[in-house]
Amino acid sequence: MQNPHSASKLEDIPNIGKSIASDLRSLGILTPQQLATRDPLKTYLALSDHMGRRHDPCVFYTFLAAQHYLHSGEAIPWWKFTEQGKKLLAQAATNKSGSQTP
Repeated sequence: MQNPHSASKLEDIPNIGKSIASDLRSLGILTPQQLATRDPLKTYLALSDHMGRRHDPCVFYTFLAAQHYLHSGEAIPWWKFTEQGKKLLAQAATNKSGSQTP
């Protein structure tokens, strides 16, 4: 188990590479500490809005893995969050369609 408090830049977080770190910075998330306070789903949706396109769900799973690491210190590959992420995305889609008025 690693110490998440030793991460001083986004790329120090397991599963976060240069590309995703750059995407996070474009949202104003500059440090691991800032990312730790963000909701992974809201961050994923904000990134899609900011970029003007829907991102691959694997990006969301990466955010889940990063959040897990930042709160527990346990580094787990992002693909281990696929099942959980699919459920959360389906739930969000259901909530979004249920909140729209006909």
